[in-house]
Amino acid sequence: MVGLTFMLGWLSGPRDDDDDRGDVPGWVMVTVMSAILVVAILAVFEPQIKDAIGNALDSVTSSK
Repeated sequence: MVGLTFMLGWLSGPRDDDDDRGDVPGWVMVTVMSAILVVAILAVFEPQIKDAIGNALDSVTSSK
């Protein structure tokens, strides 16, 4: 009985009820928009980000 069920499922082929499967253009758009957002934030706040990272690293390395 299990073999018959498997055989019928295999013969019926793949199911087409999953519309979100393989949505590559959507993921590409999300990735590109995220990269643009990171570049825009970095362009505006680069000096502040460098200062914040420098201060954080100095506080970690000078605490010995």
